[in-house]
Amino acid sequence: MGWCASKYSGGDKLDRDIFDAMTEFVMSLMQHGERLAERFGVPVSCMKALRQVGTSVSMKELGQQLHCDPSFVTMIADALEQRGLAKREPGTTDRRIKNLVLTPRGLELKATIEDETRGVMPWAQALNKEEREQLLALVRKMNAALTAPQGATLVAVPEEVAGSTSSA
Repeated sequence: MGWCASKYSGGDKLDRDIFDAMTEFVMSLMQHGERLAERFGVPVSCMKALRQVGTSVSMKELGQQLHCDPSFVTMIADALEQRGLAKREPGTTDRRIKNLVLTPRGLELKATIEDETRGVMPWAQALNKEEREQLLALVRKMNAALTAPQGATLVAVPEEVAGSTSSA
């Protein structure tokens, strides 16, 4: 059943509270990302791309990883190049393919951003390792529910991962 299905039309309080908490959580993460991007002088989309590039990635592959169309990938590549963080190079096997390659400055910024974000993520601060594993399993299960065809049966989170809900 979808979100607007009849079982939710009565407005289950727990589901509303979860929705509100998730909305607040996502908004807080977005604001943190925007502040970080502003601090480093790069758009948020460039920060996301930096995480995906590694050392080299084709423009097409980057678009697939970021779930965006080719024109937006071109804008990201332009912004990274203008800041000296990446450059476009022809593919080694097919020169029609353009790869985005991080420069030493881009690699340094990527490492700095990853170091700074790793320590301030709320799950790293508030949850122990077992709780983070549970959270990851639950988020993956919810992501699967978003992409599963309607009526599909989802696999349950294993008990050893999910743990007991009463221990919170």
